[in-house]
Amino acid sequence: MPNKKLPTKKVATKSVTKTAAKTATKAIAATAKVTSKNADAGTPLSVIIRRRIEAQKARFHANDNIAAFIQPGELEGLVDEVAEKMQGVLESLVIDTQSDHNTKNTSQRVAKMFVREVFNGRYVEQPTLTKFPNVSRLNELMIVGPITIRSACSHHLCPIMGRVWIGVLPSKESALIGLSKYARLTEWVMCRPQIQEEAVVELADMLEKKIKPIGVAIVMDADHFCMQWRGVKDRDSKMVNSVMRGAFLKDPNLRREFLSLLEKR
Repeated sequence: MPNKKLPTKKVATKSVTKTAAKTATKAIAATAKVTSKNADAGTPLSVIIRRRIEAQKARFHANDNIAAFIQPGELEGLVDEVAEKMQGVLESLVIDTQSDHNTKNTSQRVAKMFVREVFNGRYVEQPTLTKFPNVSRLNELMIVGPITIRSACSHHLCPIMGRVWIGVLPSKESALIGLSKYARLTEWVMCRPQIQEEAVVELADMLEKKIKPIGVAIVMDADHFCMQWRGVKDRDSKMVNSVMRGAFLKDPNLRREFLSLLEKR
């Protein structure tokens, strides 16, 4: 009678095959990771970040936030890359950064200023806005401001300096946010290259989404250095614009009350 194959051998063979397959899969994944890393070697960090954004078909205009596409630790690398390119700009402007002690580290300072400070709203996540229930069922006009804003014109990267007033008419079901959160959200939106008209609309959109009020009103009054420092060089020119939503748009008395209160500040 022929010998029967022991089932344990089949199990053992099957187990070995699975283990070998897993090992091979891990090896392929590791090789792919190394290959990908090698492919990125020498590629500017800005290009790598841009590829991530384009792969998701996302927009990355000057006033867009791209924090979702930046990995931990990459901002320092971005500062270094901007500094290197800024050094080239200084050299093209025929500025001696070697013997001029005032401009020796200017490229690094400017890069840090752009990424970490004046355009920081592009590269970091939206600040946390702690919301509170409207326990007292408030439904009266609230005005926050003036909030100091610092932004930059996306046409010339010249400063935009001014003030913002925010009016909110909550409903009994609206969420409420802390007073400082209005300033933090405003700063986050404004710390990008942009034009004033779009910045105010974006801020209004965010407040509507977060608070869900009956109405939102925003007025921004700012000096534009692209007009005062260059071009027509008119130091007295300002731009004032407003966005009215919900009840502020529909109710002229409410709108009038909001604007009249601003005049007294």
